[in-house]
Amino acid sequence: MEFDFSPITDNWRFLLRGLELTVVLSLATMALATLLGLAVGLGRLYGPKWLRVVLGFYVDSMRAIPVLVVLVWTFFAFPILTGVTLPPFWAALAALTIHIAAFVSEIVRAGVTSVRPGQTRAALALGMSGAQLVRKIILPQAIVRILPAYGSILSVTIKDTAIATVIAVPELMRQTETLAAQTFRPIEVYTTTMIIFFLILFPVTRGVDAIYRRVAHLGQS
Repeated sequence: MEFDFSPITDNWRFLLRGLELTVVLSLATMALATLLGLAVGLGRLYGPKWLRVVLGFYVDSMRAIPVLVVLVWTFFAFPILTGVTLPPFWAALAALTIHIAAFVSEIVRAGVTSVRPGQTRAALALGMSGAQLVRKIILPQAIVRILPAYGSILSVTIKDTAIATVIAVPELMRQTETLAAQTFRPIEVYTTTMIIFFLILFPVTRGVDAIYRRVAHLGQS
């Protein structure tokens, strides 16, 4: 079998545009999912009972439904129910954010509950408000403790962007499928894309681990 990587060298700009969109979609999803997940996690811990029930149902639902189903529902069913049609990119961003945020919220909740109750009692005894307690005592330690798990979610988010190809978002996987179909070189094209994902994800996961090792002492109590 002969390998021919000329389709890659001849069409690298085509793949690059897909890679750029993958990076943008990943960063936007993780930023929004982090904010939403933080709000949901804190809401489940400190919100009123009715809110905890609602948020708990949301988290359990997202953990039980495959992300592909959420994506397809957002793109095809949501417009029928609401009359609002989302462009493919925004549908993918919304679906991935809603799905990933559920997992982020559980990571946040685990990190917050890992802080010893004695610190909470001490802070309240010093006259701190609930907001000050969370902002100055609990979250700084919790953030450090959740870094390894957060790094895993970050890598999962980057990989999950590949499913956006099913609704024709021209991210890296979509561009790869198109190029493979046009050049009849699936081995070379898909192998190249696999290597690209590895080159993105490996430094991300190792980088998060390196940061955690440097700041791990800040999460000790």
